[in-house]
Amino acid sequence: MPAPDFRCYLVERSDDKKISNRIAVLPLSDLPAGEVLIRVAYSSLNFKDALAASGAPGVARTFPHIPGIDASGKVVESRDARFQPGDAVLVTGFELGAPAWGGFSEFIRVPANWLVPLPERLSLRESMIFGTAGFTAAIAIEILRHQNILPTSGEIVVTGATGGVGSLAVSMLARLGYSVAAVTGKPTAHDYLRKLGATTVIGRSEVDNTSGKPLLPARWAGAIDSVGGNTLATIVRSTHRAGCVTACGLVGGVELPLSVHPFILRGVCLAGVDSAEYPIERRASLWSHMAGAWRPADLEAIVAATVSLDELPSAIDRIRGGQMQGRALVQLGDE
Repeated sequence: MPAPDFRCYLVERSDDKKISNRIAVLPLSDLPAGEVLIRVAYSSLNFKDALAASGAPGVARTFPHIPGIDASGKVVESRDARFQPGDAVLVTGFELGAPAWGGFSEFIRVPANWLVPLPERLSLRESMIFGTAGFTAAIAIEILRHQNILPTSGEIVVTGATGGVGSLAVSMLARLGYSVAAVTGKPTAHDYLRKLGATTVIGRSEVDNTSGKPLLPARWAGAIDSVGGNTLATIVRSTHRAGCVTACGLVGGVELPLSVHPFILRGVCLAGVDSAEYPIERRASLWSHMAGAWRPADLEAIVAATVSLDELPSAIDRIRGGQMQGRALVQLGDE
C-alpha cells in the first residue's frame, strides 16, 4: 500500500492574492480524482511550470496548486484494466500541472486516458529528458515530414535553440540527417549547439527582419519556431517554395505581422503545434520514434541539471530568468 502522505511543491494564494511556495506534506486523499495512482520518479522543469509557480493567470487556475506538466513513474493502484501496479508510464500535457495538480509531487492521480506506457528503450529518467519539450519538438518534426520536408529539401532553422524544445529539435533533426541552423542570442552556447548537431549557429538578428517587405530571399526549407512574433513572421517570409514552418511558442509576442504573399506566391505552410491535447491514440507511436530512430545521439548532453524538490525553487528562478540551457529534471523517486 502507498504511504499515507506525500511531499510536493505547493503554490498557494492568500486572501490578499499574494503567491507563496513551499514544500508541503499532504495526505493522499488530497489528490484529485482519477483512475490511476502513480508513484512519480521524475518530472521536468518547463517555462510553463515557472509561470504556474508564480501564480500566472490561466496556468494555475485554482489554489493551492502543484505545478509540473510532465511526470514519469510506476503505477501503484489502477481502476483501469490497461494499467497494472508496477507498470512504468509517462504523462505529458492534457491538464497535468495546468490546471490539474501536476508532477512536482511524489504521487499523482490522473485519468487513465492521459497515460502512455513507457517505451521499452527509454528509462523513466530519459523519458523526462524529452518530456513536453521533446514531445513538442517531435510533433513539429512529424509535421515537417508529413509536408515532405526531407533532409534533402534544404536547411531547417530552429529558434530558441538552447531551450528545451529547441535543444531537442536540433538534436533529433540532426539524428535524422537534416542540416540544422540553430538560432540563439547566447554567444557562449555555440559549442553546445554544435555538439547537439547544429550545422550552423546564427544570431537572432538574422531571423528578425523589420523591413516590412512581404517576401524575403528564400533561405529555409522548414522551421521549428518557439519564439513567435516578428521572428516567426521573418522565417515565414524567408521560407522556400512549398516549405513548412511549425510554430509552438510566443515568447517573442502574439502578433504576426504578415501578408498573405508567402502562402499564395510560394505555397508556404504554417502549422501550429499543440502538444497538450495531442490525441492519446497517436502518442505511443510518436514516443516510439523518439525512443528509436529519432533519439538524439547523446540525450544526456541536453540535461542542464537534476534537482530535488528542495532544490526546485532555485531552478525555477533560473528558467524564469532565461538562464537555463537545455533541460532540468526533477527527481522525486527511483527508477
